[in-house]
Amino acid sequence: MQYAVELGFDVAPIEAYVRTQTGRYLDSWYKRLRDAYVDTMADMGVTTDLSESEFLEAMARRQQVDPTMTLLETAIKATAKGAIGKLRQRSRGQVPYYEPYPALERWTWRPDIRAAVLASQRTGLHRKLMKTVAAADLYPVAIGTDAIVYPSSGPSPLDVLPHTPEGKPAPGTFRLGVSPGMVKWQGTQTVLWAEAQFEERGGVFNISNLIKTDQSAGEGE
Repeated sequence: MQYAVELGFDVAPIEAYVRTQTGRYLDSWYKRLRDAYVDTMADMGVTTDLSESEFLEAMARRQQVDPTMTLLETAIKATAKGAIGKLRQRSRGQVPYYEPYPALERWTWRPDIRAAVLASQRTGLHRKLMKTVAAADLYPVAIGTDAIVYPSSGPSPLDVLPHTPEGKPAPGTFRLGVSPGMVKWQGTQTVLWAEAQFEERGGVFNISNLIKTDQSAGEGE
């Protein structure tokens, strides 16, 4: 709702259920995973001080450094995504659908926190989308959960991401990097590839879920 107000909408809630006490519930968990991820990537040569081109090169060769570290990277990502999902674990058929199921008894069953995390992520993503529009008049052709597809004149993300006249990423837009909040290259495909996908799948799919190529730098964020 706060972001809607920022965009100029007249928001007037009629009724709301709110908490009178707040706290940074996920802070210690987030910091632990963040540090583990950044340290693991650094061990594979992907550090936070790389330029954009250096970052792309380091990401492309990281899996050749140490296969064990690649598995650790995957495990850290799975831990983050899986834990957010656990906050709203659904019934697995243990009981009839009209009866409470075991997950509801856990003190960590917090669908409200999961919703807040997703809302924050989506709001941040939309801000970057709008900043990119303002900086380069550039609109996405597909949007997934954690992947954005843009039309580009070249195969590299450097061909599409907006920069200032000094060569720095435009403020508020997507930035390549390993730190949380930055983005990675998911992959590049041709328009002919996209047309073939539409013909094969009948148009009922999202190309952001298929854009990853063998040369990509990992999962999109």
